[in-house]
Amino acid sequence: MKYKDYYGILGVERNADADGIKKAYRKLAHKYHPDVSKDPAGEEKFKEVAEAYETLKNPEKRASYDQLGSHQPGQDFRPPPDWGNQFGDAQSSFDDIDLSDLLAGLAGGRHRAGRHGEKFPIPGQDYEVTAHITLEDAYCGTEVDLSLSVPEFDENGFMHRVPRTFKARIPKGATDGQRLRLPGKGGKGLNGGRDGDLYLNVALHPHTLFRVTGHDLYLDLPLAPWEAVLGALIEVPTLGGPVNVKVPAGAHAGQKLRLAKRGLPRPHSGAGDLFAIVQIAVPTVVSEREQALYKQLADGSTFNPRGHFQRER
Repeated sequence: MKYKDYYGILGVERNADADGIKKAYRKLAHKYHPDVSKDPAGEEKFKEVAEAYETLKNPEKRASYDQLGSHQPGQDFRPPPDWGNQFGDAQSSFDDIDLSDLLAGLAGGRHRAGRHGEKFPIPGQDYEVTAHITLEDAYCGTEVDLSLSVPEFDENGFMHRVPRTFKARIPKGATDGQRLRLPGKGGKGLNGGRDGDLYLNVALHPHTLFRVTGHDLYLDLPLAPWEAVLGALIEVPTLGGPVNVKVPAGAHAGQKLRLAKRGLPRPHSGAGDLFAIVQIAVPTVVSEREQALYKQLADGSTFNPRGHFQRER
């Protein structure tokens, strides 16, 4: 009997868990499927991968396979003397028997099947798509329509590209780069395999006013010089509508004014904050009257914005 290294075929360690074995199988089954692979030996490799997975996914078959020991791939070997007694109604002679047929006959000797006669469950593929939404959509939540052309296995195990349309609900408070999972909306499974999942990667369009960091928003707030000096009550836009903000006297450029819970909603409760960043806006066109007032202020003011230069000397 020729030894087959099922772990090596799947590219996993012998102590790999069931999830790791499944992931390795799904990756290789897609890579070597005859309708996808450019490898001339792809079909044969696909069969080897399916055979390895059929054994290692079954705890009973995997345990019996592990009891056979480790050998070089293709090496002639015979099971240990007590292997047949330990694992049920096995063949009394191991001559001219294929390893996969031997393992397929375990399960108390009741379920024997030829290596090419079984149809193995093939899980559907997972897909990813980017959903581009506005910041207002993220604030309120939205529903998006997605039209995709995705590869799917048909009932004969061959892969084709088919059109699929989805409606996906994006919850309010979705953030840039967030990954949303839609269970069962991916590729269709084959032979009883589960359907794959669809993953939405949220991408926010740039906004003309707001910058986004997580659930917090940032807004540049221009102030006239007199508003910064004297203080003022300013109307500030938010995603929920304009609000009045009291600017304290003596506000300076770069100062952050926090508007609590005026950012994006959080998943379960509450919301992020909106930070208005003070900027001092200087008029570029002034009348003669305004020039005179500025001259009067300059002559009468003792304020020196560069006083710290002298202290450093």
